[in-house]
Amino acid sequence: MLNIGSSIPFVTLYEFIDEDTPGCALGPNAVDVKAATAGKTVVIFALPGAYTPTCSAQHLPGYVALADALKAAGVDEIWCLAVNDAFVMGAWGREHRAAGCVRMMADGSADFTRATGLTLDLSAKGLGLRSQRYSMLVRDGVVQTLNVEAPGAFAVSNAETMLAQVSAR
Repeated sequence: MLNIGSSIPFVTLYEFIDEDTPGCALGPNAVDVKAATAGKTVVIFALPGAYTPTCSAQHLPGYVALADALKAAGVDEIWCLAVNDAFVMGAWGREHRAAGCVRMMADGSADFTRATGLTLDLSAKGLGLRSQRYSMLVRDGVVQTLNVEAPGAFAVSNAETMLAQVSAR
């Protein structure tokens, strides 16, 4: 499992970016994790899935609401990661007005999630392999803090906890 001091998995994630013009949208676009985190401080929070209850009511909205405060504390980017496709992540981000605040990263094949060791098997509920709920602070591709939730919990991976951790550094 991923630990503090570990490099994050350098795989490819996908992001759906809307084009602000009439016509078709752009995406999904490949995001090389190694290149995208190089020289940056990034908060990554992962969750079991887009449109799921806690994720939609608290987790994503909390990071959208505190995005400016996190960036003022030194965070370059905030990523929301889920084992969903880029189109779903894009639509979910659009509904929560995440553009410019939180990058909605799709780990559709669970490559990142499996490589971290933070998988969650929700097959019994018809959801298949998903990500555990967690947050981490990453500097130049290396994990600085890691907050993994107990199954069914939402207590340590929220935006408020991450802001306190970032502010204390």
